[in-house]
Amino acid sequence: MTLFQLGYVAMSVHLKNSSPSQTMTFKRFSQFENREAAIRKLELIAKSNLENCLRLLKHNKAYDITFFRLSSRLVPLATHEELSNWDYITPIKDELKAIGEFATKHDMRVGFHPDHFVILNSPKKELLQSAIKNLKYHYNLLTAMGIDPTHRCVLHLGGKYENKMKSLERFIENWAYIPPHLQNMIMLENDDKIYTTDDLLYVCEKLNIPFVFDLHHHKANHEDFNWEKDWNRIVDTWSHSPLPVKMHISSPKSEKQFRHHADYINADMFRGFVEAANGSTEKIDCMIEAKKKDEALIQLMNALERHPQIEKNNAASFYFKT
Repeated sequence: MTLFQLGYVAMSVHLKNSSPSQTMTFKRFSQFENREAAIRKLELIAKSNLENCLRLLKHNKAYDITFFRLSSRLVPLATHEELSNWDYITPIKDELKAIGEFATKHDMRVGFHPDHFVILNSPKKELLQSAIKNLKYHYNLLTAMGIDPTHRCVLHLGGKYENKMKSLERFIENWAYIPPHLQNMIMLENDDKIYTTDDLLYVCEKLNIPFVFDLHHHKANHEDFNWEKDWNRIVDTWSHSPLPVKMHISSPKSEKQFRHHADYINADMFRGFVEAANGSTEKIDCMIEAKKKDEALIQLMNALERHPQIEKNNAASFYFKT
């Protein structure tokens, strides 16, 4: 049997005043008369974000949740071109270390999903360089936490531009410009509009990149609706990874707004995936992308454990009995 572990994204609806994504705009930064004072303010915000992040991990531990996506906005303006000389790591090294130590102690899988503008298949060199800079930021955070950066950042394949196939091949060409230590961080996810499961398999198999399968995206954007025929190939892209297979689960907000994420997860849809994927690998980490965050996870577990074939392992993981 496969162990299915549930996780959620960045923020909790149960833990109050715990945002790890507090920020400051560059406009506000520029309004400070003293640049050093403005930087100190950024550092205070970052410390607050990291303290809240640690609170979230402790909250998760109480609910047996050991799979969690960290906010990419932990350090505001860290990648802004006007702050390129700012050493943002040193002032927050203790907070970063505390997060890493807690996650390691409790065997928590944490990682990032950099913003949509982190695109590796752009025809513009400056956009590629900007994406590399953003990946370095995530690498710096992970290494300062003491967490192995390998396969900790999920990216989409990128933009379509004028020609989808040329843009797909450009990703492969641009891959050579990504430093190896940043390449090792990356996993790729199928998206809901442009790049399908078939597209991602082509790239992931060619470049030896783990494929994070998004079931909702596949339903919205596919060449062949039947994802099951490719599942073993998806699992095989993880054969060289130190981490278990990872997938994303969300539900459509409505038929009209099919691509939008609902507040909660449709338990029947997810259970269909579970039944089909069961036994294919030892463990699958399932990242819930739902508006209600940890409450969506709790409600999904409550719905699943009422099914006779679901064997609860703990409050956030289960087996499917055949």
